[in-house]
Amino acid sequence: MAIAQLLEQTPLVLYVGAALLGLCVGSFLNVVVHRLPQQLEHDWAEQCRELLGAAVPAGQAAPPPSIVLSRSRCPSCGHPIRAIENIPLVSFALLRGRCAGCGTPISWRYPAVEALTAALSVLAVAHFGMSWQTAAALILTWMLIALSFIDIDRQILPDAITLPGVWLGLIVNLFGTFTDLHAAVIGAVAGYLSLWLVYHAFRLITGKEGMGFGDFKLLAVFGAWLGWQALPVIVLLSALAGSVIGLAQIVSGRRGREQPLPYGPYLAVAGWIAMLWGSDLMAGYMRLAGLGA
Repeated sequence: MAIAQLLEQTPLVLYVGAALLGLCVGSFLNVVVHRLPQQLEHDWAEQCRELLGAAVPAGQAAPPPSIVLSRSRCPSCGHPIRAIENIPLVSFALLRGRCAGCGTPISWRYPAVEALTAALSVLAVAHFGMSWQTAAALILTWMLIALSFIDIDRQILPDAITLPGVWLGLIVNLFGTFTDLHAAVIGAVAGYLSLWLVYHAFRLITGKEGMGFGDFKLLAVFGAWLGWQALPVIVLLSALAGSVIGLAQIVSGRRGREQPLPYGPYLAVAGWIAMLWGSDLMAGYMRLAGLGA
């Protein structure tokens, strides 16, 4: 209790602590983004072989490294990453963005994810203060970062994150952390079914698949965490962001018209904004609607 009061009285210490925690978590999220899809692909291949009764091909590669237990290595030369080379942001700067073993450039993605995680963690702490709501908001924030970058890289939103996310949201709201349990249950159902209906309507009209099932589950995550009331704001913000950015990429030639656009990151950004300022955005919209009526 004394520590909580001290942190509230010295917010700078609280924010620095949140930033340091965010940097460490961001370093781990880089591992999750890189290794989780590899593990899923390996598991899917194993399941297909079991169903087909196929033998394991000779010389098949070993299972991918564990997310938690396996040591990080340079993907180019296999150089094991020492602790001194794995300090978030600092090691990247000291190594001048290159592997200590072979000198291969290190992707800017790694420090970017670390910095992003730190920044969003600080914003969440600044918004919610010292509370259980802050702890829950940080967990959701970190889940969204991992999902967004996995979707950008592989165009999948893994069930290994989204499904536990739905259940965790319902558990969090057993105590009314963000909304009441009734609104959370309705939100989870409505979040999934709303995009599910849009998906099937689009497929019937065009004969094409407009989005993946992972998008349904991610919106269900937000419904479970924030309640059904937050869903309209999330859908509108994500659709607006997706339309503007997607059109800009097509016009600039960075993406073809038929090239699929991962929708998960836009949902994640919209949901995160709704977690912090959704009620304010809705209230502002209602005021504008009232003035315009």
